[in-house]
Amino acid sequence: MRILVTGYKGFIGQNMVKALSDKAELSLHEMGDSLPEIKGLDWVIHLGAISSTTETDVEKVLEHNLEFSKWLICSCEAYDVNLQYSSSASVYGLNTNFNEDAPCNPLSPYAWSKYLVDRYIKRSKWHITIQGFRYFNVYGPYEDHKGNQASPYHKFTKQAKETGTIKLFENSDKYLRDFVPVETVINTHLKFLNVKESGIWNVGTGKAKSFQTIAEEIAKEYNAKIEYIPMPDNLKLQYQAYTQADITKLNQTLSRWIVIN
Repeated sequence: MRILVTGYKGFIGQNMVKALSDKAELSLHEMGDSLPEIKGLDWVIHLGAISSTTETDVEKVLEHNLEFSKWLICSCEAYDVNLQYSSSASVYGLNTNFNEDAPCNPLSPYAWSKYLVDRYIKRSKWHITIQGFRYFNVYGPYEDHKGNQASPYHKFTKQAKETGTIKLFENSDKYLRDFVPVETVINTHLKFLNVKESGIWNVGTGKAKSFQTIAEEIAKEYNAKIEYIPMPDNLKLQYQAYTQADITKLNQTLSRWIVIN
C-alpha cells in the first residue's frame, strides 16, 4: 500500500509514521514543501495544519488549513486516491452536544478552518472515499515541540519534573475534556483504511475528565504541588469547559466493517 502522510513532523504525524513504517510504502510531506505528488498513491493521510488554537493570523490559517486541504482533496479525486484527514472537536465550540450531526460553533481561526474543510467535503459529491476524524484532546509521545499547545498530561508532567510545581488554571475542577491517547487516534486511522465508507467520525474515549483530576494524579506521582493561576484573557471566550465525544457512530461503523471482513 502506498500512502502519503502530510504533517509528518508533527505530534500525531510522527506517531503515524512510526505505526505505518513497516506496513506501507510511505511518502512524506510537511508544510512549506513543494506540492506533493498524488498520482499512484492508494491513500493520503492528511495531518498537516497550523494546529495552534490561539493563532490569530486568519489568512495564514486559512491558506494552510483550508486552501491546501481543498487542493489535496481535488487532487485525490482526480487521481482516484482515497483520503483521510484530521478534523477537530473544536468545531463544536461551547456546545454540549457532540454528535457528528450536531450544530457546530467554531470560535477560533483554527476551529473555523477545520469546520470549513468538513463543510467543503459535505457539500460536494466525491467518487473517492473521504474520511474525516474529529479528534478530541489527544495526548502522548512526541508532544515536546508543541509548547503551550501541548496536552495537560505533557505540560503537567514536565512542570512536575522540572520545577516541582504544576500551574493550573483556577476553577479547573469545572473544566472537563475527553482526553484520548494518540495510540487510539492512530489505531482508528489504520482500521479505517479497510473501511470503504466516507463520512466524519468523532475520535475520543467517550468519557470526560477534569484538568484538576489530571493535575492531582501527576502531582501525586511526582510529589509536586499545585499552584493556581488566572486564565489568560485570550482564552476566556473560546475555552471549551466541557467535551465528551459521542463515539456511537465510530463504534457502529467499525463493528459493521469487522463483520464484513
